[in-house]
Amino acid sequence: MIRYSLKCENDHRFESWFQSGPAFDKLYAARMVACPTCASTSVEKAIMAPRVRTARKAAQTPQPDAPLTTPQNDTERAIAELKSQVEANSEYVGMEFATQARAIHDGDAPERPIYGEAAPEEAKKLLEDGVPVAPLPFTPSRKTN
Repeated sequence: MIRYSLKCENDHRFESWFQSGPAFDKLYAARMVACPTCASTSVEKAIMAPRVRTARKAAQTPQPDAPLTTPQNDTERAIAELKSQVEANSEYVGMEFATQARAIHDGDAPERPIYGEAAPEEAKKLLEDGVPVAPLPFTPSRKTN
């Protein structure tokens, strides 16, 4: 895994993890790397400092004996709580999110809280059309059989 500091054409700065450098390049070429703030796909790598862990810091860092899904700090706990609230109080509409959000906004579907997934271009179009949407800082849980 590799983490890149990125910025969009609107100077929004964010970080994202990728499987590898070539995996980032492939997603970037397909315009699938988007700003979480404005959904712009005009993104570039920002300058970032290398992350060096000293021996003292390594000794203070808890070892990864807990599962990856266990929140480790205040930010992760807040995101886990937000996810729990969204999933408990909203309807998951999957890849139909853009269609459903637009229908609710236009009055063609009953108003209700929804969440789901949308391509960056779809999310950007919703925002441009005044549909109130926001990116979530987590991946929705997928139901399995």
